[in-house]
Amino acid sequence: MPAGIADTAVPAVLKFGGSSFRTLAAYGELARVLGERVDADGTKLVVVVSGQPGETEQFRERLSQVNPHPEDETVAGLLTLADTIGAQLLATALHREGRSATVLAGHQLGLVTNSAFMWARLERTDPQPLRTALRDHDIVVVPGGQAADAQGRPTWLGKNSSDLSAVAIAAAVGAPRCEIHSDVDGIYSTDPHLVSGTRLLPEVSYNIAALMSLYGAKVLHRRSVRLAQKHGVEIVCRLNRAPFTEGSVIGSRGASATAVVLNQRSVALSYDSDADADLAFNAFHGANIDTIRLTTGPLVAVVGGFVDLEEFQRRGGLTPGTYAGVPVTALRGSKVATHLAADAGEALHLAQELHDILHDPSLAFPESLPTGV
Repeated sequence: MPAGIADTAVPAVLKFGGSSFRTLAAYGELARVLGERVDADGTKLVVVVSGQPGETEQFRERLSQVNPHPEDETVAGLLTLADTIGAQLLATALHREGRSATVLAGHQLGLVTNSAFMWARLERTDPQPLRTALRDHDIVVVPGGQAADAQGRPTWLGKNSSDLSAVAIAAAVGAPRCEIHSDVDGIYSTDPHLVSGTRLLPEVSYNIAALMSLYGAKVLHRRSVRLAQKHGVEIVCRLNRAPFTEGSVIGSRGASATAVVLNQRSVALSYDSDADADLAFNAFHGANIDTIRLTTGPLVAVVGGFVDLEEFQRRGGLTPGTYAGVPVTALRGSKVATHLAADAGEALHLAQELHDILHDPSLAFPESLPTGV
């Protein structure tokens, strides 16, 4: 153990998304950086990791080839393996660097959820497993999105829920901050990989970050923001490669935001009546799936994809909705307006158009758009 690290010291909590591990060599590079941070700061680390890009989707595709409509328990049991593999690869890279490290998988971690196997809701956290692991090791690696119910059965916190794992861990160990490392250094006015002219938002309030996430912004998991707000944990967004630039800080402060939210995997469904749309919204929401009841008609937007819409509606006895497009949402202060594009390609063009309008002070907020825009 490096000199100066006390067993009672509060560890730093870091999360690295899948884009951090585009090659196997990236595990070794990150292990070296983490070791240097332990030495420089004299602080133990809890590091939450996601699987390599596309790996979760590959598991899902293989599962669907065996059973097009698998049970939730099976989906949760298989898809979480991608993050487990990532955690073990980082752990062995740390061992190669001569570092004391261990992996705590979901059933060992002390995160206890309800018994919904997918999109499980976190109910309580037992910090003792983390404290024990940190007593014996300098770095604890955690596969993101994993937990267990009261019976010890593996559960999944949902797609892109490594953020939620990291914030829950930070709250459990008393860390005042949680660092989220991804391929962008912060929250932008829209996705900088897809739209030109974007602007970094250096300070974002919990409420604005949660609102953007609800409508599909991919930088942060919505429930992670609300959990951070509840426990007063500041979320620091950083780049996942040197120099690990700090971009946005999410906390109690933050100016009014102007932004466009585009998630090309989100889908809007149209129903025959408002009553049918309300039933569908309640069913999705009750299953902890991020869903928005749009007010422009009997429409429900299911955010972020990764839901077998046909099967979910069938199992719930719902009148199935029909595809209505990809939602693209404009936000300016307290104003929110969602527009529908025919497909993912048109959604990209619409996002650029909305972003240009929002940042032109001579133009009004785009609550509606002319046909063809």
